[in-house]
Amino acid sequence: MKFNWKRLGLVLGLSTALFAAGCGSSGEEETGDDASTTGGEVELAYVQWDTEIASTHVIGKVLEDLGYDVKLTALDNAIMWEAVANGEADAMVSAWLPLTHGSQFDQYGDKMIDLGPNLEGAKIGLVVPSYMEVDSIADLTDEAGQTITGIEPGAGVVAASERSLEDYENMEDWQVQTSSSGAMTTELRTAYENEEEIIVTGWSPHWKFQEFDLKYLEDPNGTFGDAETINTMVREGLEEDDPELYQILDNFNWSVEDIEAVMLEIANGATPEDAAAAWVEDNQDKVDEWTEGIE
Repeated sequence: MKFNWKRLGLVLGLSTALFAAGCGSSGEEETGDDASTTGGEVELAYVQWDTEIASTHVIGKVLEDLGYDVKLTALDNAIMWEAVANGEADAMVSAWLPLTHGSQFDQYGDKMIDLGPNLEGAKIGLVVPSYMEVDSIADLTDEAGQTITGIEPGAGVVAASERSLEDYENMEDWQVQTSSSGAMTTELRTAYENEEEIIVTGWSPHWKFQEFDLKYLEDPNGTFGDAETINTMVREGLEEDDPELYQILDNFNWSVEDIEAVMLEIANGATPEDAAAAWVEDNQDKVDEWTEGIE
């Protein structure tokens, strides 16, 4: 599936900015120098969040090992959804539902096929270091300069954070400072190492929970919703065009511990390609479940 490169050029600036902020992946790439084409071509779109960098590279490595010519294309969140809906990309494994990507699902969900969760137990909310004494959004006063350190504008967790300023009377004078996921974790690390107050837009799975002692603030008003799933979405017609690819994507399912292991390797300096390859090699039994019946 060939991508609309003219439109992709409009978002390359965002991909470059995210890379500079420390997200750790290029905007468009191919996995492997000598990938066979016996499995056909497949283009996977993803948003450059740490979770999606990990999951997309892992499933991309699995498909590459099966002989697919795999192209991974990093996009702005809304354009990722539009690309799969329009058939310009074949699939994504990056749909946070029902809240985080709720607006995108409402707009594009009926134009693609939802294969269901590839990961359960995802969560979003406001996160603080455990050394901070506050435990609930409702109890916030003047912590962290009344600032929530966010990620990219338009992200679901940012939108929910902005709603929390309206849902909680004590948050009236607060602000959400948007940046990028990489910049957010950099600020978190600096604050944590100096035992300073910081409140960030958080989500699980994420390697920061392996690296730091953190906690979610209680959300008595339910602004951030309940636990979420990360779903796999594919373009219409993919099952007819490539039933084996469709089956592999449908079978793709792993745990929070699995994805956080890949994410932590990347955070510690491994390339996404190397981290994905190492996980695939060490978890061949799980990969075999995804590819069962595929020649």
